[in-house]
Amino acid sequence: MADTIAKIGIVTASDRASKGVYEDISGKAIVDTMNDYLISQWEPVYRCIEDDQKTIEDTLKQLVDEEKCCLIVTTGGTGPAARDVTPEATEAVCDRMMPGFGELMRAESLKFVPTAILSRQTAGLRGSSLIINLPGKPKSIRECLDAVFPAVPYCIDLMEGPYLDCNEAIIKPFRPKQK
Repeated sequence: MADTIAKIGIVTASDRASKGVYEDISGKAIVDTMNDYLISQWEPVYRCIEDDQKTIEDTLKQLVDEEKCCLIVTTGGTGPAARDVTPEATEAVCDRMMPGFGELMRAESLKFVPTAILSRQTAGLRGSSLIINLPGKPKSIRECLDAVFPAVPYCIDLMEGPYLDCNEAIIKPFRPKQK
């Protein structure tokens, strides 16, 4: 699938942003980061939705099952507040969880703020898609993606998805050397 344009889902879970109370700068931060990282062609499939578990689940399913996104990056809903249910929605729709992503993101965030331990970011696989939950602040989004993204292209490769070619001056993906 080397010549396939990668579809990447970008989901902001925010009651206020979804109602237009304020601009969704977090979703834009993800798009900007992907534009920095990727030199291969990719298409964003953007959704700004309410912080509601059923809505998040339905959106994730639609992005994987219908839109055929190889990667979905969510922002928001990963804290301890009652409305923060993105990790629960992600777990509900995934076939397998990838706990290393959340562990690494929290470890990276702890370098900047002691409250990183309150974050419940996670990642999982649904079909041939990788879903990654990020925090809501643009600065934290970039810090977390900088930490985990080197593993993302190879994960997509292993799921027989499109080849993600990166700008190695910005982010260097790890792929094992071919024998």
